[in-house]
Amino acid sequence: MQAPTLRDVYRAKKTIGPHIPRTPLHFSAGLSDLLEAEVYLKHEEYLPLGAFKGRGGINLLANLSDEEKERGLITASSGNHGQSMASACRSFGVKAIIGLPEDANPNKVAAMRALGAELVFHGADFDAALLHCETLAREEGYRFVHPVNDPLLIAGVGTQALETLEDLPDVQVLMVPLGGGSGVSGACIVAKGIDPSIEVIAVQSEAAPAGYHSWKQGEIVEAEMNTIAEGVATRSGYVLPQEIMKDMLDDFLLVSDADIQRAIGTLVDKAHTLAEGAGATALAGAIKYPEKVKGKKVAITVSGGNITTDQLRKSLEVYQS
Repeated sequence: MQAPTLRDVYRAKKTIGPHIPRTPLHFSAGLSDLLEAEVYLKHEEYLPLGAFKGRGGINLLANLSDEEKERGLITASSGNHGQSMASACRSFGVKAIIGLPEDANPNKVAAMRALGAELVFHGADFDAALLHCETLAREEGYRFVHPVNDPLLIAGVGTQALETLEDLPDVQVLMVPLGGGSGVSGACIVAKGIDPSIEVIAVQSEAAPAGYHSWKQGEIVEAEMNTIAEGVATRSGYVLPQEIMKDMLDDFLLVSDADIQRAIGTLVDKAHTLAEGAGATALAGAIKYPEKVKGKKVAITVSGGNITTDQLRKSLEVYQS
């Protein structure tokens, strides 16, 4: 695997343009006042699938060979990547099989079914579903798509950071949530390729810190995964994003699940924005570590808004307590 370049991200922007609308970057007066910074939100939850992952799916499908498309694709997901692949496969007329953990977000499950994907439930978490999908790909001949270790996916999702820099060229800090690492590594490629002085800060749940520990130790490690935020719920670091982040990521912060829930409430209260757990994780980092953003021009990624009513209710209870 070779890491994508800034040129690959520009190519992806051209590829996905006819399929993926540009998302807005909005100044938030409420969050700016709270954080004593100039805060902008990159609203990826505005996308039709409600999450940034759709960018990667289109870029990948558009670059596959006819032979690969004929075999059908199989991938694993906690929800948003699966929606991305299901939607892209539908657009390109390709069979999609999505492996999911047994307790996958029901809203995301319903969306994948509506998009025509065949769903396979296996195991207690994303990583168990991923191993099962690799086995099925070998046995049935499907084209396996790793949900993180794929240069086309990373280049595709990197277009959200490219849009941010085009809209806010003098941004000083990009704060991005991290699960597997495709979004953060894409942001690193863009920021460091355009202006190396831009800080890229990753934020992950301390209840699923494998990515953080892999980055700190300089090798792929596994860790317990107990977070409520399924969009960042992985129990392993992944080779390709970690290789990119090793030299380009400026900082990596951990937040608690309660911090994430409070950030969901803060987004509703201060920015009139509905986010899922992963979508609020970057803001949780800014709230917990305000010194990282104070006095700076900051773009915070809201990576998705696919939250259930039960998740929202519980988060608002934590926020208001």
